[in-house]
Amino acid sequence: MRPNNARKLFPCFDEPASKAPFLVSISRPKGYTTLFNTPLSRSEAIDENNVLDHFQITPPMSTFTFGFLISQLTVVEKSDYLQDPHIKNVCIKVYARSELHADLINTRIHERIEKTFLAIRSYFGEDYPLTKLDIVALPNYSTVKPADNWGLIVYKESELNQNTYYLIAQELAYQWVGALISPYWWTDFHINKAITGFIAANTALSLNNGNEFDGKWPMTILYSIYYEFSKRYPHSRITGMKQETICSKTELVLRMFNYTMGTETFRKGIQKLFINRKYKTFFTEDVWTLLTEQVHRDNKLDGRDTINAIATSWVQKERLPAVTVTRNYEKRTATLSQKLFLRERPHDVPDQDKMLWWIPVIIVKEDKLDFDDFEPMKWMKKERQVDVSNMPAADKFIIMNPEEIGPFPVNYDERNWNMIANFLQTEKRLLIPINTRAKLLHDAWNLAYAGSLSFATALNMTLFMKNEREHIVWNPVFTMMDHIGKHIDDIQSVHQKFNVYVAQLLIPLFEELSKTEENEERWMKNLRTLSKTFLCRAGYRPCIEEAQKEFKKWMEMENPEEGNPVANQFICPVFRYGTMEEWEFGLKRVMNFPSERRQSERTYLLKTLAGCPNQNEKILRLLNITILEGNENFTENDIFLIFSMLSGNSVGYSTLFKFLEQNWDTIKIKFANKTNLWDNLISTSCGIFTTQRGYDMVSKLYVAKQGEFGSAEHIIDKSLKNIKEEAKWSKENLPVIEKWLDTYFKNSGNSYKDKFVM
Repeated sequence: MRPNNARKLFPCFDEPASKAPFLVSISRPKGYTTLFNTPLSRSEAIDENNVLDHFQITPPMSTFTFGFLISQLTVVEKSDYLQDPHIKNVCIKVYARSELHADLINTRIHERIEKTFLAIRSYFGEDYPLTKLDIVALPNYSTVKPADNWGLIVYKESELNQNTYYLIAQELAYQWVGALISPYWWTDFHINKAITGFIAANTALSLNNGNEFDGKWPMTILYSIYYEFSKRYPHSRITGMKQETICSKTELVLRMFNYTMGTETFRKGIQKLFINRKYKTFFTEDVWTLLTEQVHRDNKLDGRDTINAIATSWVQKERLPAVTVTRNYEKRTATLSQKLFLRERPHDVPDQDKMLWWIPVIIVKEDKLDFDDFEPMKWMKKERQVDVSNMPAADKFIIMNPEEIGPFPVNYDERNWNMIANFLQTEKRLLIPINTRAKLLHDAWNLAYAGSLSFATALNMTLFMKNEREHIVWNPVFTMMDHIGKHIDDIQSVHQKFNVYVAQLLIPLFEELSKTEENEERWMKNLRTLSKTFLCRAGYRPCIEEAQKEFKKWMEMENPEEGNPVANQFICPVFRYGTMEEWEFGLKRVMNFPSERRQSERTYLLKTLAGCPNQNEKILRLLNITILEGNENFTENDIFLIFSMLSGNSVGYSTLFKFLEQNWDTIKIKFANKTNLWDNLISTSCGIFTTQRGYDMVSKLYVAKQGEFGSAEHIIDKSLKNIKEEAKWSKENLPVIEKWLDTYFKNSGNSYKDKFVM
């Protein structure tokens, strides 16, 4: 019924704030079962084919929690029950197709539901208000999230069949926060989702140590909101992301309060919601007010300060701050300053000087590496700058915001960064927790990318990775390689050195992971796959040779149109570094692709044909066939796909630019009535350069063809502005990166150089 579908079913005040008991009867065909929010009271026959089911009256509830299901699904049997009285008072049943019962039993579905139920009930300190809870595995259910009706939760079959806790916990938490107490209006639902998300993660961590997260919570959502909120225009490309990222940020703010207030104080504050608002509604401000009352009662915050003020400074801005720590080593003090965090250039966001946050000052010192005390030494109370004292000796580093307590990156003076980098290269680095090591690396690279830190310092922070084996720390490295790799791709000499350097860090890890493929944990498999993908893309000879060996099997097949025996991971390396003959073989397979085979296979093949090659003759061949010759085997959608894939590397978009430049008149005629294709071509071929050379090339074309761009006039204007900004970045940073790499190779040697195809 969410958000307002109940009005289509029966006359009602279809708003969250309106709560009332429901007394419901529902007719069904014989041989079917009806599930409703409350238990069945009685049934009576309507006629020989239909039955009317009468259900017990519901507690007061909002219309969006109303739900029912008529089906022939059956109850999954369970052999034992947890002996907790809070479970005995609630009849919990799981419904599914009979064919699925054994699989659900094998994944301990009842045990997982009951353990999760008890953990959430204990956290909220409030009994479940209904006498039954039905959990349904619905076949062919295709919605984005489960239907969290009160007393009746409907999942996809695959969601229940995973041996995990998080998704079960998230929907069970809605039975309390969402149904028992409900947000007053849809604008308050972000706090509801944030609370249930935090409780779900907390529950999963307590029940199985968060194994299903592979250690990535909360880093995954942290990184995504860092990237989104550091854009000049957040959510400008995908407006549907806005609500999701606001909920994620609010969840991280709750996590920050859980650390800074203390877990018990925070839990008591959340429990007050049920004391005050049971069967009623709440506003976002109610949550902050109740937390304020508790934090004052427990003396965890100055009586003049409020959680309302702190939370509002975070939640009401679609932005995040960055904090810079500058130490005075003689006086053993430090100055902390905050400003808006922006990665995307130009940094010209309006009113950024007025944006200030309440920021917890939590600092760990090298002479006392205590990562368990998260009580702030003070708060930056929307102050641009504050001073702190009692810093360690000049030869000891400090770390602010350990464990990503608050969602903000931290910069330091160069001396402190270098002390951290040197410490991480020793065995003592293990004294710094995994999430904090990941944060330090992630912060350094994001700040360098944003222009707030020298890339020499950021690269120093990667030196310890040759000995690092924790996948959580490696995750930001792969993101960094992708972001920086694309940016320096325009200068092939720098890009090749960068690839070889990262490969020197990766190869020992990859070789270790390759020895442990049996009975491995999921994170190991993922890390090995990511490592191999990068090494193959960088031209690692063993990878290329393995790929060509596998690809040869396809080429030697009597009828290669029957199917592709080559795993997807091997195709791109062959098209990137292999021969023209191998690439042409792939092209023929696309052109002769049988209609009865899955078209997704053809799509993947075409994507790799366009996006992988390192040689412009392969790309020109594809462009000639599809655009100039107009080969009938390729559709307009294929051409869009080719343009999209060519945008991924400098060989692709620079070859497309030259192709456009040399065939301008012909292409103009062919695309005369295809505005979308023309606009896409101009955007891809002219908008992705990152150097002054690229700017000069596009500018020259713009002058030569002025007035001829038609519908793409605004695109070429915007492209030139963007390239100009990117060229500034390249001019400032590429020489620094190249100098650092040259010095590194000079001092340490380049032992892996011969293992790469250049």
